[in-house]
Amino acid sequence: MKAVLPALARPLLEPRIPAGLDVAWFANHDEANAMVVDADIAWVDQQRPGWTAETISRGRNLKWVSTIYAGLDSFPLDQLKAQRVTVTNGAGINAIAVAEYTVLGVLAAAKRFDEVIRIADRHEWTTDAPGRTELFETSALIIGYGTIGQLVGERLESFGVAVTAVTRSGRGGTLRPDEWRATLGDHDWVILAAPSTDATKAMIGAAEISAMKRSAWLINIARGDMIDQEALIEALTARRIAGAFLDTVHPEPLPPEHPLWTAPNTIHSMHLSGRSQTRMFIRAATLFLDNLEAFVAGREMRNVVDLEAGY
Repeated sequence: MKAVLPALARPLLEPRIPAGLDVAWFANHDEANAMVVDADIAWVDQQRPGWTAETISRGRNLKWVSTIYAGLDSFPLDQLKAQRVTVTNGAGINAIAVAEYTVLGVLAAAKRFDEVIRIADRHEWTTDAPGRTELFETSALIIGYGTIGQLVGERLESFGVAVTAVTRSGRGGTLRPDEWRATLGDHDWVILAAPSTDATKAMIGAAEISAMKRSAWLINIARGDMIDQEALIEALTARRIAGAFLDTVHPEPLPPEHPLWTAPNTIHSMHLSGRSQTRMFIRAATLFLDNLEAFVAGREMRNVVDLEAGY
């Protein structure tokens, strides 16, 4: 049995690799493409999602694909389904960091700390606070209440924010996908934390934005394609909502000339939320090794993806 694994993770993985597993360690995209052709196991995450998808598509003998990413929107899911490949993702690896970044976004928006920084950069001393919103007794709608969404909810509740959650099943009194739009006008913070699927693309469009409070902020820590960006730019320019904190956009990286960069009251964080930590690779390696042990033994693995649902 052959596995293709990242050379960067070799010091973390090699001591626990079982005897008899033939491991090829890739250091670049071309090596990954060549090595994966006859591999049974692949952890081939690369800097560009398109590269990772291309490498996976070359693996015609794959039985298990492991990825550090939670979202699989760039993966060749139809091919993986046809080949009956087991896919495990990195859900939870970055959850704490992303949840903290989400709260940072809400606080930055409430206090307009982006404007505070710009004032300081001009060496001006102001006595007029740019943002005066208190989180206490505000309301947040969190669309997607998986690991990250729940961590965000717990942290916001500690500030006194009333949290309404949306899940696919409506479990535990949460709203179902056909119910949350009717409540948009009730919330001060609309937070996107759902996985990217065909059903979530452009889920926030002109109608949804128009239904929000004029004082509300849209916070996206999920995927950029969940928002109709033209509609968002139009709404921000017309001041129909208070602003947007965007950790994710579409495409990524956002071209320098893209109008979303300069849309009024927009805070960008360049998809850094999951990278704002030092434990990601260690957690990913531990998860892979635990799953490798289970895979070899024929036991249930962690974070197995439902390829029909896409997460």
